[in-house]
Amino acid sequence: MNFTVNIFEFLGVSSTLFLLGLYGIFVLRKNLILVLVSIELILLAVNLNFIVFSIYLDDLMGQLFALYILTVAAAESAIGLAIIVVYYRLYGIIDINAINFLKS
Repeated sequence: MNFTVNIFEFLGVSSTLFLLGLYGIFVLRKNLILVLVSIELILLAVNLNFIVFSIYLDDLMGQLFALYILTVAAAESAIGLAIIVVYYRLYGIIDINAINFLKS
């Protein structure tokens, strides 16, 4: 089977995911878990770009970069969630505004 990639549709989906991630980080700053999920959305948008261009250019390097990004994102999620759990156990809140208030 011959699959043709309509690159503009995938770029539209990827840019939508990227913008949703930016929206979650900068506008919906309620708690740290939402920020971590937004960072994951941004990384998935970048992965989608790498994979689409890898298929479009018939090159394997984009798919390898996507695998590296997935491993880094998994480690970032695990470490970030562990830090959030410890912080919640110590202070009982994960609200970003309260954390900024504690800083000063």
